[in-house]
Amino acid sequence: MLLFATTVFLSAFLLFQIQPIVGKLILPWFGGSSSVWSTCIVFFQAELLLGYAYVHWLHEKLPGRRQALVHGGLLLLSLATLPVVADPVWKGTAMAHPGLSVLAVLATAVGAPYLLLSTTGPLMQAWYARSHSASLTTARPYRLYALSNLASMLGLLSYPVLIEPFLPVGAQLMSWSAAYAVFVVTCVATAVLAWHRMAPPAVAHPAELAAAPPPGWRECLLWIGLSATPSILLLAMTRHLTQDVAPVPFLWVLPLSIYLLSFILCFDAPRYYVRPVFLAALPLALVAMDSVLDSGMDVPLLIGLLCACLFIFCMVCHGELVRRKPPVRHLTLFYLMLSVGGALGGLLVGLVAPAIFTAYFELPLGLFLCAVLVVIVLWRELRPVWRGVLLLALLGYGWRLGDISQEYVQGYRRVVRNFYSQLRVQDSTDATLGPQRTMLHGRINHGEQYLAHSHRRQPTTYYCEKSGIGRAIRSLPQAQPLKLGVVGLGAGTLSVYGRAGDEMRIYEINEQVLDLARSEFSYLADTPARIVPVLGDGRLMLEREAPQQFDLLAMDAFSGDSIPTHLLTLEAIQTYLGHLKPEGLLAIHITNKYLDLRPVMAAAAQHFGKTALLYKLQPEDNDAYCSHSIWVLFMRPERASSLPASLQGGERLVPRPGFKPWTDSFSNLLGILK
Repeated sequence: MLLFATTVFLSAFLLFQIQPIVGKLILPWFGGSSSVWSTCIVFFQAELLLGYAYVHWLHEKLPGRRQALVHGGLLLLSLATLPVVADPVWKGTAMAHPGLSVLAVLATAVGAPYLLLSTTGPLMQAWYARSHSASLTTARPYRLYALSNLASMLGLLSYPVLIEPFLPVGAQLMSWSAAYAVFVVTCVATAVLAWHRMAPPAVAHPAELAAAPPPGWRECLLWIGLSATPSILLLAMTRHLTQDVAPVPFLWVLPLSIYLLSFILCFDAPRYYVRPVFLAALPLALVAMDSVLDSGMDVPLLIGLLCACLFIFCMVCHGELVRRKPPVRHLTLFYLMLSVGGALGGLLVGLVAPAIFTAYFELPLGLFLCAVLVVIVLWRELRPVWRGVLLLALLGYGWRLGDISQEYVQGYRRVVRNFYSQLRVQDSTDATLGPQRTMLHGRINHGEQYLAHSHRRQPTTYYCEKSGIGRAIRSLPQAQPLKLGVVGLGAGTLSVYGRAGDEMRIYEINEQVLDLARSEFSYLADTPARIVPVLGDGRLMLEREAPQQFDLLAMDAFSGDSIPTHLLTLEAIQTYLGHLKPEGLLAIHITNKYLDLRPVMAAAAQHFGKTALLYKLQPEDNDAYCSHSIWVLFMRPERASSLPASLQGGERLVPRPGFKPWTDSFSNLLGILK
């Protein structure tokens, strides 16, 4: 048992350790979007499905000893794919289909090793059952599955604590590749042991196993549904966290660890699934999610509530799965159906939803599916009167979720969605200045314009005359044409500051943003400056371009309250500074509900020998043009010592003792939570 357990543990640990490593590596290549994480999970779930299908085929078609020979040979061949690397040629090269590009780069980087790792859990259980016939009627093979999930969770949780802070990504990949080679040796040794202990082909299937009737198609569909629903909820809740807070490994690892914890508890000992307790907690969790869908909340409460609810949903679904697990003879079919459900859930959230939905309907859909499955599971056990009560409750809950889903799209002029975000354009009327139009990403205003001719050229919200960016642009020499750079278009408000002869180079990763700015707002059309739109991730585009000699470069590329951390690392800021004139200004917009980015700015400024001045605007209640905003300006110390009147009053940022600057290999989200 020890060798089997060691092989299962090592494979599962590596299986889930590689996910945050490779996800972190390619995140900047595709704009830092939270959808990158979701697409990574889709890939890994699809690989699990292929691995489980392979194991099921081996289990059903080949004698036990031949299985060991075939699998051992494939493991040795997989060593030729080491070390694991991701080809940087994929950086920002497929903007039209970023989801497919993420899948392609993952397949070429880790496809073969990951596929073979994914087979280990069910294959070791099947081999253990074949080589330990006395244990066939016990739950010991299924306990190996619980062990694999424990190792998976440890692999995930150890990454942000023990791996990410201390090793650069390149070293992480090399270390993982070495550990994979150790796994291959261990797994081959297990195959040799199993080969010796397995019965000859003529008696490979004991009579008690061969007689076990196969599960019906209804039972298989229920297995798929009970595994697909927590997969949908996992990905939808992870997207909610990584989009509204930050797309960083910690907020990807935490929900996935909770998902795996439910597997560990349910498969290791079914008694951990106290059915009456979790079924009673389920309605409370469903109702609690209403507040997440319908309103915003503080980060710790948001994370805690989402994680608690996800744990309840997963325990109910996985607990009911374990109650329906088949005899060991059909173990591989059971795991195949689980992987089918997981892959279908991931496919819906990661690829299908961004293509067919205009809003984030997958979370309400997952919640409703969870409620429906519980009704199906309990149906035969209930008296008719309780069946009626459950049906009425289900209909009422569906009605409520439908109302919330309609609020995502009703009352808006335009609603669009793609891989990068969901955008909404809303019309309203100001009592003083008349009709106004707003671009929204989630609950965050990404630009606002008053439509009346006398007001439509007035800069608004975070970009008004009193804001840090407004003051910075007005402080530039006005006697000569200016060259301005902007990363993040929004509604195009900053183009208001352009004059005849000026050039404004605007970098925008999302083509839908550019389309809406041109069709729904008039800022770009009204400006006398020359506008040069550059479609692509701002950092990647700047890295490829010759020095632009900007008088000012403004960074405003954040989605909702989410921070693409790759835009704020030392490597990124070095790129930005390289595109400025000697006296040029780097302006970074750090207004954020959840994160205090001042230590990040101060550490970067100190590293490059720059002065960082913070300009915080809290407008009067009757100020129709300005919104609360925080901008940081990077400049040479000599310029900071002789500021014009328009830039007087900025707060000089001082590095926080012990705060480590962000790099492409390290970013500490927990250290800057408000």
